[in-house]
Amino acid sequence: MHISTLYGDYSCGSFGKEAKEFIDFLSDTGFSVWQVLPFGTTDECNSPYKSYSAFGGNPYFVDLNSLYEKGYITYDELNRQKQNTPYSCEYKRLFDERVTLLCDCAQKVPDAEREKIEKFIEENNYLADFCKFMALKSANSDAEWQKWQNFDIDEKILFGWKFIQYEFFNQWQEIKKYANEKNISIIGDIPIYVSQDSCDVWSNRDEFLLDEKGYPTSVAGVPPDYFSKDGQLWGNPLYDWDKMKKNDCKWWVDRISHMLKMFDGIRIDHFRGLESFWSVPADAKTAASGKWVKGPGLDFIEKIKKTADGKMIIAEDLGEISEDVKRLVEDSGFPGMRVLQFGFLSYDDNVHLPHNYIKNCVAYTGTHDNNTLLGYLWELDADKKKYLLKYCGYENENWENGFDSIVRTLFASSADTVILPIQDLLKYGSDTRLNTPGTSENNWLYRITKDQLSGIDKNYYRDLIKLYKR
Repeated sequence: MHISTLYGDYSCGSFGKEAKEFIDFLSDTGFSVWQVLPFGTTDECNSPYKSYSAFGGNPYFVDLNSLYEKGYITYDELNRQKQNTPYSCEYKRLFDERVTLLCDCAQKVPDAEREKIEKFIEENNYLADFCKFMALKSANSDAEWQKWQNFDIDEKILFGWKFIQYEFFNQWQEIKKYANEKNISIIGDIPIYVSQDSCDVWSNRDEFLLDEKGYPTSVAGVPPDYFSKDGQLWGNPLYDWDKMKKNDCKWWVDRISHMLKMFDGIRIDHFRGLESFWSVPADAKTAASGKWVKGPGLDFIEKIKKTADGKMIIAEDLGEISEDVKRLVEDSGFPGMRVLQFGFLSYDDNVHLPHNYIKNCVAYTGTHDNNTLLGYLWELDADKKKYLLKYCGYENENWENGFDSIVRTLFASSADTVILPIQDLLKYGSDTRLNTPGTSENNWLYRITKDQLSGIDKNYYRDLIKLYKR
């Protein structure tokens, strides 16, 4: 469950008391892991997988109530931020209002606190670059950095972004500390690529495949697959791995190190791109015209392992997986992913069928890119539905009551870790799906309410965890 999905009063989930209440729920239910999505700013489609920085934090997650308690927001200002609906993120409103509000808050910071903020940013050059980048974006009417012409920085906006990052990271560390004290580990998520309009590319141009104007010469994507007949054209610039190797992949090592200070473990999205990545000409209309290019491989993995120092790294090894990718995952020692929904798309034996799970893997009913489990069941044709339910030991005609048998099958598997999307804990359908790959609208919106969370049967999951020694 992503932070944005948390309940609360201000258009989006945040690092407020609701996050601690969710941790209490996890602890009371017997769960020990909470996996989140990337914490960066979101793009025009609200995706957390395309951000202005691989290091900076999303301003929408900063808890407004704590700023009110510090005297940075008035009661009336706080009231004006109240959401219109608790069921979905109000991204347009957030985009229009939230950063302006937070920059205004920054102007109320006393001098002693201001010094702390400046010191915090000075000690992290990636955050300093990000704040400068965002101030310059604002000075250029939010144009992409390749088109900037005005390099005069508004100091109020610059300090506003420093304040946002300071509050973001301090609030998050309080949440993480609370989780760890309750024996809950939090797994973060690293998108393998960054946005071409990002601080990362702007301040590290030599390490990406760009033309003389700073635009990508080739872009990232994936070939045609289960999700899309034309493949997915992500459009991210590709890394110049030869250049990166010359400084021991410092940017990547710093990124991993930064993430592992924030989380107890991380998932590396699109891990297969480290073995070979899909390179598409920058002017291509679809990803179908791309080709596979060799990635940095095991030498780079060893750098990640050294930096991780024993912390959990999940290798997202989904999609078109070659024998070389399988070998790289195995050689890395990182657990790969198994998705139950993928196991029943055909009648072939495959790695996503629970009887084939190895211990060193993380098993999911589905991910943020899948339909909910109930939505998936609705869409399966009658024969495959019957096959799945029989596999899970349920042969009653009323298939909807087979949901628990599917979840039980996952818990009973050999997979070392089992993770369920919040929608599947709630047994919700397709209308709560978080993301549909290859589409640009109506994604990343879903939120829970406190009443919904309290309706989950904690005893059921406590019993499963006890029964299967999880």
